[in-house]
Amino acid sequence: MSWHLRRLAAFDIESTGVDPETDRIVTAAVSLCGGDRPTESHAWLVDPGVEIPAAATAVHGITTEQARAEGRDAAEAVEEIVTLLAAQLRAGTPVIAFNARYDLTMLDREARRHGVVPLVERVGGPEGLLVVDPYVIDKQIDRYRPGKRTLAAVCEHYRVRLDAAHTANADAIAAARVAWRLAQRVEELRCDLPTLHARQVAWAAEQAASLQAWFAEHGRDEVVEPAWPIVPLPAPAAPAPVPAPTPAAPAPAPVPAPAPAAERAPAPPCAPEPAPAPVPAADPEPAPIAVGEQAALPLAA
Repeated sequence: MSWHLRRLAAFDIESTGVDPETDRIVTAAVSLCGGDRPTESHAWLVDPGVEIPAAATAVHGITTEQARAEGRDAAEAVEEIVTLLAAQLRAGTPVIAFNARYDLTMLDREARRHGVVPLVERVGGPEGLLVVDPYVIDKQIDRYRPGKRTLAAVCEHYRVRLDAAHTANADAIAAARVAWRLAQRVEELRCDLPTLHARQVAWAAEQAASLQAWFAEHGRDEVVEPAWPIVPLPAPAAPAPVPAPTPAAPAPAPVPAPAPAAERAPAPPCAPEPAPAPVPAADPEPAPIAVGEQAALPLAA
């Protein structure tokens, strides 16, 4: 029996923004459906611990005040979500998530932020992940179809009911319905889950490279993430180079110690004192001025 005819674990979150590295979960849902059994829905309203921007509230309708008053503690909610998804994966039930790169990466970062063991570590590494992403699959099997690829647009294209867009539980169920419809139409998708997962890894990387090339052709310097379904943790920033120490000034040359007295060179013999310089003779008395010369002298002032 193909995977799409068995039990499915549909997963979706609504958050404070669009960056899975820094934004926070506000609502989440895991809906266990299919397999000729009743649907079992699990939903969480979470206090993200930060302000919910007005733009995010406009999408999912949850305000900061409501989340603070009614929301669960984020660490407890994330622990419950990860535990439930890990149990489904270990049982062989695939996780269905539309644009799984976003939802599963955000769940991974929230787990690490709150000290919760991440999903990928609970299932034995990336090989234990069994994810079906209708977003990736739709872009692969109908890559040249014009128009948007949002969940609402894809549901409309495949004639799938979407009851209340941007509520986590409704979006999760809609993603599972699209996955079921795709597998019904395309025989290539009805393979074993590890093979389908590996194919989606390759398809997501090809789609990212194609979009990156399109951006480059149109002069847009943008980076498209190729990893799927969980983006690896960013590499830690390289430490700043340590400046080389300033070379120390050279030490002064040692002053040689004086030689011992016994080794000193003998002083030269005393030379006879030189004879004292002759005392010059006293100046001769000036000659008396003649009487006739006195009249020629100036008067004293």
